[in-house]
Amino acid sequence: MNIGIDIKEIKWLFFDIGTTLIDETEAYSHRIRDAIEGTDITFEEFNEKRIEFAKQNLKGDLEAIKFFGLNKTVWHKEDEKPYPDAERVLKYFVKKKYKIGIIANQSAGTKERLENWGLLQYIDVVMASAEEGVAKPDKEIFLRALKRVGCAAENAVMIGDRLDNDIFPAKKVGMKTIWVKQGMAAYGSPKKEAETPDHTIDKISELMRIF
Repeated sequence: MNIGIDIKEIKWLFFDIGTTLIDETEAYSHRIRDAIEGTDITFEEFNEKRIEFAKQNLKGDLEAIKFFGLNKTVWHKEDEKPYPDAERVLKYFVKKKYKIGIIANQSAGTKERLENWGLLQYIDVVMASAEEGVAKPDKEIFLRALKRVGCAAENAVMIGDRLDNDIFPAKKVGMKTIWVKQGMAAYGSPKKEAETPDHTIDKISELMRIF
């Protein structure tokens, strides 16, 4: 599935945040525990259904919540933490003279969270849905990011875990794409050419083999 990227043409690397730079495993588990509290649904039952939906490239936790007729519960940001390789990868790209951006669906305060995680120092621009008023998969947030940094689409790469939110819309505007099969993404697969990435990796440290 690796079509290839001419790295000599690449100037900007745009990252998603959740399940790309930031490990949300415990936050998802917390949401599940909260959602099934007081029911006879077990964590294992919920998770099996979540995986079943993930194999259809759907957002497993929300689809499972709907399937079981549960209420969507609060997202616990305090459970989020950077993947062990996140800072090392960003530092590597800074040393390689790439510009680094964020394109992510996030609640307000994204820069502050990146600062608290020690990652903001490596990032040149943050495009977060709460502040921009537009969310992925709307291609507008990608076009706006490219315009803001003065970069042509073909000179930029989008790196993320979601085929629907990251790969498909980025390809649509002409960006190169790298799919990170972390978290629930490990269960998905491209169903059509329009969501087939240029590269597929299992963890972000593998980016250093590409660039």
